[in-house]
Amino acid sequence: MRIITGLFRSRQIVLPSYFTDRPTTDMAKESLFNIISNNFYFGETKFLDLFSGSGGISYEMASRGCQDIVCVDINKKYCDFISKNFKSMYPQKSPARVINTDAFKFIQNTPLNFDLIFADPPYDMEGIERIPEMILSNPGFPEGATLIIEHSKKTRFTDLTHIKDQRHYGKVNFSFYGK
Repeated sequence: MRIITGLFRSRQIVLPSYFTDRPTTDMAKESLFNIISNNFYFGETKFLDLFSGSGGISYEMASRGCQDIVCVDINKKYCDFISKNFKSMYPQKSPARVINTDAFKFIQNTPLNFDLIFADPPYDMEGIERIPEMILSNPGFPEGATLIIEHSKKTRFTDLTHIKDQRHYGKVNFSFYGK
């Protein structure tokens, strides 16, 4: 896995052997960030990475100048891996906070006052179709904020009212939501 552009451009992130989830492909990540770059100023964006996994999307945000990043994953080893990588990139002060908890509980118990939320749950996870409704109904989710969900083509979301766009890159699908 590599960081595509920014301060840490071309930096390789070697995934440990215990890592079983699939990171977002470079092609899909590059396409996603072309869209994000046209809609956000990274230096002023508050970013939430749900189901962070390897942290690849958060490293890309940081490399492009995002200074307010929250990573959430239930797997402690993944959280430790993300923290270690951010410490190596930012030895003085990391722009990221890494939280080891269940993303669904985090959504329910935390005001989601973020400009951009990225959720990349396991494609076969039960309840994935509820994520848009849960986030968009969160009292902290501000007007003008964007939710992006990475999912397989088999996933059918129930909240189509707030969907703004959908993109497909091979087996990777992104759905964009906002109020």
